[in-house]
Amino acid sequence: MTVQLISANHAAAMAATLAGRANRNARGFGGGIYPITPQTECIELLAKQEFEKGGVIPVESEHSAMAVCMGVSLGGARSFTASASNGLAYMAENVVAAGMYRLPILMMAVNRTLGPPWNIWVDHGDTLMLRDSGWMHIYCEDNQEVLDSILFGYRLAEDPRVLLPIMVCQDAFVLSHTMMQTDIPDQEQVDRFLPDLDLPHRLHNDAVTVGGLDFPHETEVHRAQHQEAMDGVAEVYAEIQDEFEQIFGRRPADRIVPYRMEDAKYAVVSMGTTALTVRVAVDAMREKGIPVGAVRMRMLRPYPEKEMIEALAGCEKVAILDRDISLGHGGVLWSETRGTVPPGCVVQGTMLGLGGGDIRPQHIEEVIEDLLERTEDGSPVIKEVM
Repeated sequence: MTVQLISANHAAAMAATLAGRANRNARGFGGGIYPITPQTECIELLAKQEFEKGGVIPVESEHSAMAVCMGVSLGGARSFTASASNGLAYMAENVVAAGMYRLPILMMAVNRTLGPPWNIWVDHGDTLMLRDSGWMHIYCEDNQEVLDSILFGYRLAEDPRVLLPIMVCQDAFVLSHTMMQTDIPDQEQVDRFLPDLDLPHRLHNDAVTVGGLDFPHETEVHRAQHQEAMDGVAEVYAEIQDEFEQIFGRRPADRIVPYRMEDAKYAVVSMGTTALTVRVAVDAMREKGIPVGAVRMRMLRPYPEKEMIEALAGCEKVAILDRDISLGHGGVLWSETRGTVPPGCVVQGTMLGLGGGDIRPQHIEEVIEDLLERTEDGSPVIKEVM
């Protein structure tokens, strides 16, 4: 294991390379790649890597990139791609298809604002529009977590009890282009952690078609199977945490990450790099004697409802922060989390940092101060940050 000063884009490429080489004794590695700011550095580095079996293929669009990933995965190989923003929107048809085919593809998504007007900075709306596509979603808060989550994600996605694709998401520029010291594992360690992929429903020489017509009852059965796999993720996730820690010496975060919640009457829920800033603000408010804590959403799909209910059980008031907006409704995280608070708890949704605005500790402190004054739920608000 070595420590290198790298960006999260390069951390993702290195993790994908290690995972791809780990499958060299099986059916190899591949995927379609197409550049879009701010993930381009990832696929540029990945395209330079050599693999004993397979490799990535530059294509003409994001739609084709996911199509190549599906072909690679249907052939039984380990598959990877990366995208962002309007690139995700363009590949959406094939994102849904990959989910419904139950293909354990891993996509590194750099969260970027959807346009027009064009904006290259962070907003979670691009991956959140795909939250119902049958993929698992992990949101990272630093470069090390990006690298670890890609290795972890392959092990989770390829588990025979799961067999679902997964997005590992990181914030544009806040992580993608920011250099941090990151532990890079040895190939031998990754080989021990990632067994050869043996996809049970891969194509064989006698296969003639994929994706035939389903009648209504067949679709019901397939959706029930898909939901059953999602329901089983939490147990498999915990098992893989133990194995990851044994091999690499550090433990991946739980699906939600509480902070100073043991005696908290008030809580702030967030995800991505916003959670780092929230913890700074929580410490500042604690110094003022305010019993506030924080909960970071690491895995949004499948939604960790049981864990969130337990984390918020003692709270009187909860602020939910979104770096996205579901137009005509409010923030997605607010929408999905407000039902997990205890009876009588005041819940306030706040959308901030939309389009990449710089979220600072004082902005979070202002949200907490506003929450303390509230006696009942309010409509979600957009907080401007400068």
